[in-house]
Amino acid sequence: MTTLPIDPAAIVFDLDGTLLDTEPLYTDAAQKVLDPHGHTYTMELKRKVMGGDSIRSAQLTVDEFDLPMTADEFLTARESYLKALFPEAKEIPGAGDYLRHLYSVNIPTGIATSSHRHLCDLKISHRDWRAVFNEIVCGDDTELHKSKPEPDIFLLCARRMGIKAEDIVAFEDSRNGVLSAKAAGMTVVAIESPYTSPEDLQEADLVIESYYALLN
Repeated sequence: MTTLPIDPAAIVFDLDGTLLDTEPLYTDAAQKVLDPHGHTYTMELKRKVMGGDSIRSAQLTVDEFDLPMTADEFLTARESYLKALFPEAKEIPGAGDYLRHLYSVNIPTGIATSSHRHLCDLKISHRDWRAVFNEIVCGDDTELHKSKPEPDIFLLCARRMGIKAEDIVAFEDSRNGVLSAKAAGMTVVAIESPYTSPEDLQEADLVIESYYALLN
């Protein structure tokens, strides 16, 4: 069994690609927006936008293809497809079991996600592990001024949990997310993803294939 690099006072998770396998859904929805314009949403672009602020990611996409819409309009169009997809998103292998394990041993947990609150709720409100979290910070939080890869979201989550960032382990799956958590002073565990390369996750303190590495 793999062990965490430190004995954490708390654990903070990213959501998309870290707890839920939503990244393919974002890709599919983005492609549906691009279809009428004759463009293909590439893996290269996907890697650039993963883990970052939604407006920034949308603007990168609009600029990449010179789309006749604003970033907000792109997000609105994409969201019309995502709303039907999110509730059925699959868990990352072992995520639910690991969350229940942490709850059983009284380790506080939080979420630091770039998703806006209403979309976060759509993804997790019906999950049986929703209630285990002590804190959830979303990308549209009024106290959040800078998005990943800046450290603000992880620092805000740590402050609200009342735990020093250096005593927290953060779980992430993207380069932007890993850099954000490291900049906050946290120890970072990265979950391997088909959307990232080893180089994307090289700043993490530990890289695992799935949560079962920590459970078995």
